[in-house]
Amino acid sequence: MKINQFLKFTPILKEKIWGGEKLKTQLGKKLTASNVGESWEISTVEDAVSIVENGALAGESLNNLIGLYKEELLGKSVYATFGTQFPLLIKFIDAKEALSIQVHPNDLLAKERHQSFGKTEMWYVVQADADANLIVGFKEDESPSSYLKHLEEHRLTEILNIDKVVKGDVYFIPTGRVHAIGAGVLLAEIQQTSDITYRIYDWDRKDSEGNSRELHLNAALDAIDYSSQESYKTDYLKEENTATKVISCPYFTTNFLPISQRLELDHSDLDSFVIYMCVAGKVRLAYQDCEATLQMGETILVPACIKTLSLIPEEFSELLEVYLTN
Repeated sequence: MKINQFLKFTPILKEKIWGGEKLKTQLGKKLTASNVGESWEISTVEDAVSIVENGALAGESLNNLIGLYKEELLGKSVYATFGTQFPLLIKFIDAKEALSIQVHPNDLLAKERHQSFGKTEMWYVVQADADANLIVGFKEDESPSSYLKHLEEHRLTEILNIDKVVKGDVYFIPTGRVHAIGAGVLLAEIQQTSDITYRIYDWDRKDSEGNSRELHLNAALDAIDYSSQESYKTDYLKEENTATKVISCPYFTTNFLPISQRLELDHSDLDSFVIYMCVAGKVRLAYQDCEATLQMGETILVPACIKTLSLIPEEFSELLEVYLTN
Protein backbone atom coordinates (compact mmCIF):
# COMPACT_ATOMS: atom_id res chain seq x y z
CA MET A 1 0.00 0.00 0.00
CA LYS A 2 1.51 3.32 -1.11
CA ILE A 3 1.27 6.63 0.63
CA ASN A 4 0.80 9.36 -1.96
CA GLN A 5 0.97 12.67 -0.16
CA PHE A 6 3.48 14.96 1.46
CA LEU A 7 3.12 15.05 5.25
CA LYS A 8 3.02 18.25 7.28
CA PHE A 9 2.57 17.95 11.03
CA THR A 10 1.12 20.19 13.71
CA PRO A 11 4.08 21.71 15.59
CA ILE A 12 4.47 20.49 19.18
CA LEU A 13 5.37 23.62 21.13
CA LYS A 14 7.43 23.39 24.33
CA GLU A 15 7.62 26.12 26.96
CA LYS A 16 11.14 26.51 28.40
CA ILE A 17 12.67 28.65 31.12
CA TRP A 18 14.99 30.06 28.43
CA GLY A 19 12.41 30.37 25.60
CA GLY A 20 11.07 33.48 23.90
CA GLU A 21 8.76 34.52 21.08
CA LYS A 22 10.88 34.23 17.93
CA LEU A 23 9.12 31.03 16.90
CA LYS A 24 6.11 33.30 16.44
CA THR A 25 7.71 36.53 15.24
CA GLN A 26 10.29 34.94 12.92
CA LEU A 27 8.74 31.59 11.97
CA GLY A 28 5.00 32.21 12.25
CA LYS A 29 4.21 29.61 14.90
CA LYS A 30 0.97 30.12 16.82
CA LEU A 31 2.24 30.64 20.36
CA THR A 32 0.03 31.00 23.41
CA ALA A 33 2.91 31.75 25.80
CA SER A 34 5.87 34.13 25.83
CA ASN A 35 8.53 31.55 26.72
CA VAL A 36 8.24 28.88 24.01
CA GLY A 37 11.71 27.48 23.38
CA GLU A 38 11.11 24.58 21.01
CA SER A 39 8.86 23.60 18.13
CA TRP A 40 9.04 19.86 17.58
CA GLU A 41 8.34 19.54 13.87
CA ILE A 42 8.57 15.75 13.47
CA SER A 43 8.62 13.51 16.52
CA THR A 44 7.75 10.05 17.78
CA VAL A 45 9.15 10.69 21.27
CA GLU A 46 6.77 9.23 23.85
CA ASP A 47 4.06 11.75 24.83
CA ALA A 48 5.09 13.99 21.92
CA VAL A 49 4.04 12.16 18.76
CA SER A 50 3.45 14.25 15.63
CA ILE A 51 -0.05 14.48 14.13
CA VAL A 52 -0.60 15.10 10.39
CA GLU A 53 -2.29 18.43 9.66
CA ASN A 54 -2.75 18.27 5.87
CA GLY A 55 -4.46 16.20 3.20
CA ALA A 56 -6.42 12.96 3.42
CA LEU A 57 -4.32 11.75 6.37
CA ALA A 58 -4.97 14.79 8.58
CA GLY A 59 -5.46 13.74 12.20
CA GLU A 60 -3.35 10.57 11.89
CA SER A 61 -0.34 10.14 14.17
CA LEU A 62 3.09 9.47 12.69
CA ASN A 63 3.27 6.28 14.74
CA ASN A 64 0.05 4.99 13.16
CA LEU A 65 1.27 5.84 9.67
CA ILE A 66 4.57 4.02 10.22
CA GLY A 67 2.64 0.97 11.46
CA LEU A 68 0.37 1.12 8.42
CA TYR A 69 2.80 1.96 5.60
CA LYS A 70 6.10 0.68 7.04
CA GLU A 71 8.86 0.70 4.39
CA GLU A 72 6.71 2.66 1.94
CA LEU A 73 6.99 5.57 4.37
CA LEU A 74 10.43 4.97 5.89
CA GLY A 75 12.36 3.10 3.18
CA LYS A 76 13.31 -0.59 3.25
CA SER A 77 16.71 -0.20 4.93
CA VAL A 78 15.41 2.37 7.45
CA TYR A 79 12.51 0.08 8.37
CA ALA A 80 14.86 -2.91 8.61
CA THR A 81 17.10 -0.97 11.01
CA PHE A 82 14.57 0.94 13.12
CA GLY A 83 11.28 -0.93 12.73
CA THR A 84 8.39 1.31 13.68
CA GLN A 85 10.61 3.82 15.53
CA PHE A 86 11.08 7.02 13.52
CA PRO A 87 14.86 7.62 13.69
CA LEU A 88 14.96 11.43 13.77
CA LEU A 89 13.63 14.27 15.89
CA ILE A 90 13.33 17.58 14.01
CA LYS A 91 13.07 20.91 15.86
CA PHE A 92 13.29 24.68 15.69
CA ILE A 93 14.78 26.19 18.87
CA ASP A 94 14.54 29.79 20.13
CA ALA A 95 16.96 30.68 22.91
CA LYS A 96 15.94 34.01 24.43
CA GLU A 97 18.34 33.11 27.23
CA ALA A 98 21.24 30.66 27.11
CA LEU A 99 20.45 26.97 27.41
CA SER A 100 22.26 24.92 30.02
CA ILE A 101 25.74 23.62 29.26
CA GLN A 102 25.09 19.97 28.53
CA VAL A 103 26.19 16.74 26.88
CA HIS A 104 24.41 13.75 25.35
CA PRO A 105 25.34 10.08 25.85
CA ASN A 106 26.30 7.81 22.96
CA ASP A 107 24.16 4.87 21.80
CA LEU A 108 25.87 2.40 24.14
CA LEU A 109 25.45 4.49 27.30
CA ALA A 110 21.93 5.58 26.38
CA LYS A 111 20.81 2.01 25.76
CA GLU A 112 22.42 0.75 28.96
CA ARG A 113 21.06 3.55 31.17
CA HIS A 114 17.84 4.69 29.50
CA GLN A 115 16.83 2.09 26.89
CA SER A 116 17.15 4.91 24.37
CA PHE A 117 19.18 5.94 21.35
CA GLY A 118 22.06 8.31 21.90
CA LYS A 119 21.72 11.88 20.69
CA THR A 120 23.96 12.99 17.86
CA GLU A 121 22.66 16.27 16.45
CA MET A 122 23.39 19.24 14.21
CA TRP A 123 22.47 22.92 14.29
CA TYR A 124 21.71 25.32 11.44
CA VAL A 125 21.53 28.95 12.58
CA VAL A 126 18.33 30.49 11.17
CA GLN A 127 18.80 33.89 12.84
CA ALA A 128 21.16 35.32 15.43
CA ASP A 129 21.17 38.59 17.33
CA ALA A 130 24.34 40.71 17.29
CA ASP A 131 27.12 38.99 19.30
CA ALA A 132 25.01 35.85 19.91
CA ASN A 133 27.12 32.74 20.42
CA LEU A 134 27.21 28.97 20.71
CA ILE A 135 29.33 26.92 23.08
CA VAL A 136 30.74 23.89 21.27
CA GLY A 137 33.52 21.66 22.65
CA PHE A 138 36.69 22.42 24.59
CA LYS A 139 39.38 24.96 23.64
CA GLU A 140 42.09 22.41 24.35
CA ASP A 141 42.20 18.75 25.35
CA GLU A 142 41.03 18.41 28.94
CA SER A 143 41.25 15.79 31.66
CA PRO A 144 38.25 14.81 33.80
CA SER A 145 40.03 16.26 36.85
CA SER A 146 40.70 19.64 35.19
CA TYR A 147 37.12 19.74 33.92
CA LEU A 148 35.77 19.02 37.43
CA LYS A 149 38.02 21.65 39.00
CA HIS A 150 36.75 24.34 36.60
CA LEU A 151 33.17 23.20 37.13
CA GLU A 152 33.43 23.29 40.93
CA GLU A 153 35.01 26.75 40.81
CA HIS A 154 32.32 28.09 38.47
CA ARG A 155 34.97 28.65 35.79
CA LEU A 156 33.78 26.09 33.28
CA THR A 157 33.35 28.60 30.44
CA GLU A 158 37.09 29.41 30.64
CA ILE A 159 37.93 26.06 29.04
CA LEU A 160 35.03 25.88 26.58
CA ASN A 161 35.07 26.98 22.94
CA ILE A 162 32.68 29.91 22.36
CA ASP A 163 31.90 31.03 18.80
CA LYS A 164 29.96 34.10 17.69
CA VAL A 165 27.47 33.00 15.05
CA VAL A 166 25.47 34.38 12.14
CA LYS A 167 22.67 33.08 9.92
CA GLY A 168 23.73 30.00 7.97
CA ASP A 169 26.38 28.76 10.41
CA VAL A 170 26.32 24.99 10.92
CA TYR A 171 27.63 22.96 13.85
CA PHE A 172 27.78 19.18 14.20
CA ILE A 173 27.33 17.94 17.78
CA PRO A 174 28.30 14.26 18.11
CA THR A 175 27.53 12.52 21.36
CA GLY A 176 30.05 13.43 24.05
CA ARG A 177 30.64 16.99 22.84
CA VAL A 178 29.84 19.58 25.52
CA HIS A 179 27.63 22.35 24.11
CA ALA A 180 25.10 25.10 24.77
CA ILE A 181 22.96 27.40 22.63
CA GLY A 182 23.58 31.02 23.58
CA ALA A 183 21.01 33.77 24.10
CA GLY A 184 19.67 35.33 20.91
CA VAL A 185 20.05 32.30 18.65
CA LEU A 186 17.20 30.78 16.59
CA LEU A 187 18.18 27.51 14.98
CA ALA A 188 17.04 24.33 13.28
CA GLU A 189 18.09 21.12 15.02
CA ILE A 190 18.27 17.68 13.43
CA GLN A 191 18.98 14.83 15.83
CA GLN A 192 18.56 11.18 16.64
CA THR A 193 15.25 10.33 18.26
CA SER A 194 16.22 10.78 21.89
CA ASP A 195 15.33 13.16 24.68
CA ILE A 196 18.30 12.24 26.90
CA THR A 197 20.30 15.26 28.06
CA TYR A 198 22.87 15.48 30.86
CA ARG A 199 22.79 19.03 32.25
CA ILE A 200 26.21 20.13 33.51
CA TYR A 201 25.75 23.80 34.38
CA ASP A 202 22.63 25.97 34.29
CA TRP A 203 24.06 29.43 34.98
CA ASP A 204 22.86 29.26 38.65
CA ARG A 205 19.37 30.30 37.54
CA LYS A 206 16.15 29.56 39.38
CA ASP A 207 12.62 29.00 38.10
CA SER A 208 9.62 31.14 39.08
CA GLU A 209 9.35 29.19 42.35
CA GLY A 210 13.00 29.65 43.26
CA ASN A 211 14.09 26.12 42.32
CA SER A 212 17.20 25.17 40.37
CA ARG A 213 16.88 22.65 37.56
CA GLU A 214 18.37 19.22 38.13
CA LEU A 215 22.01 18.70 37.13
CA HIS A 216 23.45 15.35 36.00
CA LEU A 217 27.12 15.76 36.93
CA ASN A 218 27.96 12.12 37.68
CA ALA A 219 26.15 10.76 34.64
CA ALA A 220 27.92 13.30 32.42
CA LEU A 221 31.45 12.43 33.60
CA ASP A 222 31.93 9.32 31.47
CA ALA A 223 29.72 10.61 28.66
CA ILE A 224 32.00 13.58 27.89
CA ASP A 225 34.58 13.57 25.10
CA TYR A 226 37.44 15.58 26.62
CA SER A 227 39.35 16.03 23.36
CA SER A 228 39.36 19.28 21.36
CA GLN A 229 39.62 20.27 17.73
CA GLU A 230 40.89 23.35 15.92
CA SER A 231 37.49 24.45 14.61
CA TYR A 232 33.99 23.20 15.32
CA LYS A 233 32.08 25.08 12.63
CA THR A 234 31.16 23.12 9.49
CA ASP A 235 32.05 24.83 6.22
CA TYR A 236 29.91 24.06 3.17
CA LEU A 237 29.18 25.35 -0.33
CA LYS A 238 26.09 27.41 -1.13
CA GLU A 239 25.50 26.73 -4.82
CA GLU A 240 22.14 27.98 -6.08
CA ASN A 241 19.67 25.31 -7.25
CA THR A 242 21.99 22.52 -6.11
CA ALA A 243 21.71 20.35 -2.99
CA THR A 244 25.13 20.55 -1.33
CA LYS A 245 26.10 18.10 1.40
CA VAL A 246 26.61 19.79 4.76
CA ILE A 247 26.64 16.92 7.28
CA SER A 248 26.89 13.20 6.59
CA CYS A 249 27.02 10.83 9.56
CA PRO A 250 25.65 7.35 10.32
CA TYR A 251 22.45 8.89 11.71
CA PHE A 252 21.48 11.39 9.01
CA THR A 253 22.64 13.31 5.96
CA THR A 254 21.76 17.00 5.62
CA ASN A 255 22.08 19.02 2.42
CA PHE A 256 21.71 22.77 1.92
CA LEU A 257 19.54 23.78 -1.04
CA PRO A 258 19.19 27.44 -2.07
CA ILE A 259 16.50 27.55 -4.76
CA SER A 260 15.58 30.29 -7.25
CA GLN A 261 14.01 28.24 -10.07
CA ARG A 262 11.85 25.15 -10.52
CA LEU A 263 13.77 21.95 -9.79
CA GLU A 264 12.88 18.39 -10.76
CA LEU A 265 14.25 16.04 -8.11
CA ASP A 266 14.83 12.30 -8.40
CA HIS A 267 15.42 10.35 -5.19
CA SER A 268 15.50 6.91 -6.85
CA ASP A 269 18.98 6.30 -5.42
CA LEU A 270 17.72 6.85 -1.85
CA ASP A 271 16.17 4.16 0.32
CA SER A 272 14.81 6.66 2.83
CA PHE A 273 12.15 9.25 3.51
CA VAL A 274 13.27 12.84 2.83
CA ILE A 275 12.57 15.82 5.11
CA TYR A 276 12.59 19.44 3.97
CA MET A 277 12.93 22.28 6.47
CA CYS A 278 12.35 25.73 4.99
CA VAL A 279 14.79 28.21 6.56
CA ALA A 280 14.04 31.11 4.16
CA GLY A 281 11.38 31.92 1.57
CA LYS A 282 8.47 29.81 0.31
CA VAL A 283 8.25 26.85 -2.09
CA ARG A 284 5.64 24.49 -3.50
CA LEU A 285 6.21 20.74 -3.69
CA ALA A 286 4.43 18.81 -6.45
CA TYR A 287 4.11 15.09 -7.19
CA GLN A 288 1.50 13.77 -9.67
CA ASP A 289 -1.72 15.45 -8.48
CA CYS A 290 -0.37 16.10 -4.98
CA GLU A 291 0.84 19.56 -3.92
CA ALA A 292 1.92 21.25 -0.70
CA THR A 293 3.41 24.61 0.22
CA LEU A 294 6.36 25.04 2.52
CA GLN A 295 7.33 28.43 3.93
CA MET A 296 9.99 29.65 6.30
CA GLY A 297 9.68 27.84 9.63
CA GLU A 298 7.79 24.85 8.22
CA THR A 299 8.86 21.24 7.78
CA ILE A 300 7.55 18.52 5.47
CA LEU A 301 8.10 14.77 5.23
CA VAL A 302 8.30 13.13 1.81
CA PRO A 303 7.56 9.38 2.08
CA ALA A 304 10.25 7.04 0.74
CA CYS A 305 7.94 5.75 -2.01
CA ILE A 306 7.71 9.21 -3.62
CA LYS A 307 10.86 9.16 -5.74
CA THR A 308 10.31 12.15 -8.02
CA LEU A 309 8.98 15.57 -7.14
CA SER A 310 9.12 19.18 -8.25
CA LEU A 311 10.19 22.13 -6.11
CA ILE A 312 8.76 25.44 -7.28
CA PRO A 313 9.98 28.53 -5.38
CA GLU A 314 7.57 31.42 -5.00
CA GLU A 315 10.58 33.57 -4.04
CA PHE A 316 14.24 32.86 -3.41
CA SER A 317 14.21 30.13 -0.76
CA GLU A 318 16.59 28.03 1.31
CA LEU A 319 15.89 24.45 2.36
CA LEU A 320 17.57 21.85 4.51
CA GLU A 321 17.17 18.41 2.91
CA VAL A 322 17.50 15.51 5.35
CA TYR A 323 17.54 11.73 4.84
CA LEU A 324 19.28 8.54 5.98
CA THR A 325 21.83 6.58 4.00
CA ASN A 326 22.67 2.88 4.37
